[in-house]
Amino acid sequence: MSDPVIRAEALTKRYGSALAVDGLDLTVEAGEVFGLLGPNGSGKTTTILMLLGLTEPTAGRVVVAGFDPLRQPLEVKRRVGYMPDSVGFYDHLSGIANLRYTAALCGLKAAEADQRIAAALKRVRLEEAGGKPVRAYSRGMRQRLAIAEILMKGAAVAILDEPTGGLDPQSTRDFLELIRSLKQEGMTILLSSHLLDLVQSVCDRVALFHRGRIGLTGRVDDLLRDVLGGSQVIRVDARGQGLADVIARVPGVARVTKAADGFRVEARGDARAAVARAIVEAGGALMSIEAGHASLEEVYARYFQGVRDAA
Repeated sequence: MSDPVIRAEALTKRYGSALAVDGLDLTVEAGEVFGLLGPNGSGKTTTILMLLGLTEPTAGRVVVAGFDPLRQPLEVKRRVGYMPDSVGFYDHLSGIANLRYTAALCGLKAAEADQRIAAALKRVRLEEAGGKPVRAYSRGMRQRLAIAEILMKGAAVAILDEPTGGLDPQSTRDFLELIRSLKQEGMTILLSSHLLDLVQSVCDRVALFHRGRIGLTGRVDDLLRDVLGGSQVIRVDARGQGLADVIARVPGVARVTKAADGFRVEARGDARAAVARAIVEAGGALMSIEAGHASLEEVYARYFQGVRDAA
């Protein structure tokens, strides 16, 4: 088995008395999409900056694409493309001019650079907008231009910090589909996001951050099974007295929580019919009942509720 593309061992970062990242261990294998997921301020961006050599760890060790980001920054930059949360381009220059500038910094000859730029812009569907100044680009177009920059560099690894932040739903879907296509071509992708549910479909593995530590890590399906017990999620919209207790007594129901529009029920197997029957027999008004899918948001909430309860 080949060495991980990204490896962090006991990675720690302090800012004065504040502990931003606390003894982090992390590996990302070649060709996988790995998600650093969790709320803003949980340490994801600080971790990324240390992986890129843009900030020095207080303690610990990092290897990216076989190189130390602090001691061999140019080797890492040649192999890694980075898209920060706030994508920075020269607004007065066109998309093509911005990419030519990056190509020159990478030491590409003009002819090869233009060939790569044309191919990258076509790939992200910006070939018609490439000649326009970036100030005229929407946020989604800027995000795609950042991916074009990564493609133009020929990067083997892409590190994306909040790549879907500020995008409308359709742009988000398009961007996640682009990430899937990059994975199919063998690119290793590390993405950070606080939008757990949106990105869980593209990640092979995830690490859920909490206060500078990784609380959970693993494949999405494994986390859903291990933390939620493989339960099916049922969403119930019903009116009546004492219905939470009524639903909780249904065989197979493991957990009932109040939701804005009714109840969220975790059950082993498809308990919709039994839940509906119990509500009606108890004199409740059943408005709707439907099966849902457990999400990383629910895994995160359940796990850290357990951490708080234990504390």
